[in-house]
Amino acid sequence: MEIKKINDTTWEIPRTGKMNVPVVFYSSARLLKLVHADRTLDQALNVACLPGIQRSAYIMPDAHQGYGFPIGGVAAFDADEGIVSPGGVGYDINCGVRLLKTEFMEEEVRDRREDLLAGFSREVPAGVGKGGAGRLNKKTLFEVCIRGAEWAVENGFGMEEDLLRTEEYGRMKGADPSILSQRAIERGIPQLGSLGAGNHFLEIQKVEKIYDAETAGVFGIRKTGQIMVMIHCGSRGLGHQVASDHIRLMENTFGIKGLPDRELINAPIQSDPGGRYFRAMTSAVNYAFANRQMIAHRVRRVFESVLSRSQGMDQVYDVCHNVAKFEDHEVNGRTKKVCIHRKGATRSFGPGRGEIPEVYRQVGQPVLIPGSMGTASYLLAGTSEAEKLSFGSTAHGAGRVMSRHQALRSFRGEKVKEDMKKKGIELRATSWKGVAEEAAPAYKDVDEVVRVSHEAGLGRLVARLVPVGVMKG
Repeated sequence: MEIKKINDTTWEIPRTGKMNVPVVFYSSARLLKLVHADRTLDQALNVACLPGIQRSAYIMPDAHQGYGFPIGGVAAFDADEGIVSPGGVGYDINCGVRLLKTEFMEEEVRDRREDLLAGFSREVPAGVGKGGAGRLNKKTLFEVCIRGAEWAVENGFGMEEDLLRTEEYGRMKGADPSILSQRAIERGIPQLGSLGAGNHFLEIQKVEKIYDAETAGVFGIRKTGQIMVMIHCGSRGLGHQVASDHIRLMENTFGIKGLPDRELINAPIQSDPGGRYFRAMTSAVNYAFANRQMIAHRVRRVFESVLSRSQGMDQVYDVCHNVAKFEDHEVNGRTKKVCIHRKGATRSFGPGRGEIPEVYRQVGQPVLIPGSMGTASYLLAGTSEAEKLSFGSTAHGAGRVMSRHQALRSFRGEKVKEDMKKKGIELRATSWKGVAEEAAPAYKDVDEVVRVSHEAGLGRLVARLVPVGVMKG
């Protein structure tokens, strides 16, 4: 394939053959070598062949091979004549990140980190298949899937202000949980309010560096050493089941003939299978919003218990990483509605967009990019430039370079914990296997990913956060 270098952070594969649009990817020479090591570019070429795709198929700096779309893939489809694809959203629907600020400084929590992590473990079940803190019934589950974080706040989990600082205000419209399969319902009922496993985490972080003091102040960050809490999780088994159910439905309805990759099974947006998937996906999105809302409430409760206060633990923002939604964007000189798929990508809207909370509208949307276990995470601000470059999207994390099987062969969980301890990071985990799978060297260098995002104009650096305490499933 022909790869054209546009500049030091932007590359293009021109349209050819069955491609309907070119592929544009944001990378550096160093990250580009990693992209070539798997099927990321081949998957992006296949995405560019899908019907109704607009402008380009985009790849973010943290991209790596996924199911159907590469993880770190962004594509927008005509709202009337385009498609919707479960492989363009992912199995963990609305896997996302929530960031809370605190009024504590590092020295105030340093000697209480183990107590805080123990409290998190009591309040927030974590690990493969672990249930939430309380079972729902089917009627309540449906309310959660329709109302998302609104339901959680109305039932005592958090504050109204949290909703104002959540993407989609914590509730994506159009959910219809009545079409969820019985298996999806069974998986969703016991897991609300739980963290899960894999790369999901609950971290106590400190602000290590501030790049833009004015924007950081708007986001509630005042000084280095300030303690933050980051929550990374999604829709648990319910979202996974929604993906599985609708991949099977689309295959049975349309077959896979003519697809560049069977994992890119899709349905016209306006078809019955397309609409059913979108409504079920939206139900899972809202479940994930409610899940993170409940966890955030319990994090505050732990701080109150261990440190005797939780005042000032306001939410900075909550972002989706795996989602399809309708947005207005400029295409060929005019504004049109598109169905944008962000898979392993963060929305990065610039100043003035109506979707951004009013309190942030002058500076742009907060963008949360978590690191791998034991490495830095970043807070950025969205840019107007990103809307032109990537439909207002940027990276969602470091991005894996090593499979979990490879990581298990390469690392021991006990040694990873020991190394983190030497760096001043307390670790609490449910499984040594999970710790080994998530060892930092299994991921790309998040500092390089964020540098590319900043220099390409996809997001603007605001602050660097480093972990001091990590809870893993």
